[in-house]
Amino acid sequence: MTAANNTPASSSSSGGTQAYGEAWYWDNRYTHDPSTFDWYQKYTSLSPLIRLYAPRHHPILVVGCGNSAFSEGMVEDGYDEVVNVDISSVVIEAMQNKYSTCPHLKYMMMDVRDMSALGRGTFAAVIDKGTLDSLLCGHNSRDNAAKMLEEVWS
Repeated sequence: MTAANNTPASSSSSGGTQAYGEAWYWDNRYTHDPSTFDWYQKYTSLSPLIRLYAPRHHPILVVGCGNSAFSEGMVEDGYDEVVNVDISSVVIEAMQNKYSTCPHLKYMMMDVRDMSALGRGTFAAVIDKGTLDSLLCGHNSRDNAAKMLEEVWS
């Protein structure tokens, strides 16, 4: 994290773009800074909107979950099943350990550009707080964003 703006320190790949779409970037980030971080807003700020569009008694998918407490907030608010995916094996292992006693939360290492392991039409809603933005900052941003959106829409 950079002290000046409380955001993750950036790491450039070739061409000056950020490596936000790469697993190694996030593995490195979560290895060096395992503290909980919520991008943009916490669940309590967004809960009125989430409740409008995401039914509590149907599976919900959170893409690019990181180590956010967002999904924990959803479960505390009565959501039955929140499935979380992230490209970082480091953060997924940490979250699986942290929430091992919470059957309402599931964590899976997965690239949002290929979520074929998840069944089509499985989720009532998909929540993304920053993954699309991250992909748009990286190499092949248009293709990667299109792949993610195709996976989410399917």
